[in-house]
Amino acid sequence: MPTLGPGIRCPSGHAPDSAHSLTLEWNNLGMWEDAFATFCGALAANSALRQLDLRNNQITHKGAEELALALKMNSSLKELDLRWNNLGLLGGRALASCLPSNRTLWRLELAGNSIPGDILRAVEQAMSHNQDQQASLRENQARTQVLSKEVRTLQEEKSRQFLDLMETINKQREEIARSGRATAVQVAQLQEALNERHSIIKALKAKLQMAEAALVLSEQKAQDLGELLTSSEQKQQSLAQRQAREQRLEQQEAAEREAKLLRDLSAANEKNLLLRNQVDELERKSKSLQEQLFMARQELTTVSTELKMRAVQAEERLELEKKRSRQNLEDSEQLRSKEVEHMTRHLEDSERAMQERLQRLEAMRLSLEEELSRAKAVVLSERSQAEEELIKAKNQVRLEEQQHRAHLEERLRLLTQARDEAQGTCLQQKQVVSEAQARAGQLSLQVEGLRRRLEELQQQELSNKDQEKVAEVARVRVELQEQNGRLQAELTAQEALKEKAAALERQLKVIMSDHREALLDRESENASLREKLRLKEAEMARIRDEEAQRASFLQNAVLTYVQGSPLRAPSPQK
Repeated sequence: MPTLGPGIRCPSGHAPDSAHSLTLEWNNLGMWEDAFATFCGALAANSALRQLDLRNNQITHKGAEELALALKMNSSLKELDLRWNNLGLLGGRALASCLPSNRTLWRLELAGNSIPGDILRAVEQAMSHNQDQQASLRENQARTQVLSKEVRTLQEEKSRQFLDLMETINKQREEIARSGRATAVQVAQLQEALNERHSIIKALKAKLQMAEAALVLSEQKAQDLGELLTSSEQKQQSLAQRQAREQRLEQQEAAEREAKLLRDLSAANEKNLLLRNQVDELERKSKSLQEQLFMARQELTTVSTELKMRAVQAEERLELEKKRSRQNLEDSEQLRSKEVEHMTRHLEDSERAMQERLQRLEAMRLSLEEELSRAKAVVLSERSQAEEELIKAKNQVRLEEQQHRAHLEERLRLLTQARDEAQGTCLQQKQVVSEAQARAGQLSLQVEGLRRRLEELQQQELSNKDQEKVAEVARVRVELQEQNGRLQAELTAQEALKEKAAALERQLKVIMSDHREALLDRESENASLREKLRLKEAEMARIRDEEAQRASFLQNAVLTYVQGSPLRAPSPQK
């Protein structure tokens, strides 16, 4: 166990510099004045001791003066027990004179020291004053901690909202990019379908040329056979004339057919040109959409940078206001210390008039206590109001976030529907392409069948050939009409696809406008939140100013009360 002097031991078992409580009763410390003076010097330099028990140690008024000097320098001791010593009137005055400069001591026991009641009351008042000051400091610290926590929570909520905004913006960017890719794929598919149709038309032209060549050969063969028949069968001139007339009619019909085929080919060429123009228009529209997307991305980057700059500015403002509040608190504490020193200087001159002012100050004390109770009630009500306003603001922010989330979910649902529709159109286009390929195969098979039939016609007799030619011509007409109908159906399908592409473009424009509106709404929400923060900070500053004013009023009242109380009797003239 560490020793503190002759017969003095620390009961806690720790060194004196790190002990928080020390009991030294019944040790006769006041008998050794020099040793007790060194003990008081160590107590003045100590910053860890909280409780000190010096009961029954025969401490005199000189020891009390040393203790008073130590208490003026000490700033950690809270409880001091000096009961049953020999302090007397001088010792009581010395201790009472040191109490205004010590703000940490809140309990001082002086019973059994033959100290007058006035001094004991002054000591009790000083202790109560220190207790009130410590309680007010604790309340202020608790309030500052609560306010700092609320500010942190608000900053965290702002950062979360900003991150949610950035996530939603990135998602919308991805969805826009996906829709652009889907439109590009659709345009490519349309281009492929047009190329395939061009190839099919070219194949049909080649087939028509082959059929015309076959018809010319058959006509030449028919003419040769007719000449042979006229030379060999002069007797059947009437039949030959009839056959010549029929051949002329067939030639006219073949010419008419050729003219119709040429007209159909010209119409198909015109349709191809129209389709090419439409493809060019679609490409231009896709380029314009890409440019709009690029502009939207630039706007989003600028908006995000502005939001970051505003958040940084708000944080800087908060730090500046915190520094200002700290400086104000330090200035107020310095002013209070100066006022206390000034009042301690004038205490000796104003001790003679204290007895007359006691009655007045007691009435003032009652009124001040009532005012204190009212002020505490007002502070509590204002605090409850501020907490209710904070809760309301948080609820409003949460409701606005929920509404914005619901709005974004609806937009996502619409975008998914548009994507599904685009996929359906792609599947339909693929089906149309497969059907066109199947039709091309069927046409090739039909052309091969026609060639075989023409060869069979060449082998058969002239009469049979004429009849089959008529039938084949009728069949070719029917097939051409069917092909024209199919081409018209395909053109209608292409027009429907164009309408769908226009609808998708409209949807993209609507989505972009909605996105811009959402950004504007977010900016307005951020502005409103900043305004609310500014108002809250102004309210906090007003509350701090009011508390500082009330504390100054209380301090002035207590100082006037201390001036009027008989802390010290008039000093004898030397």
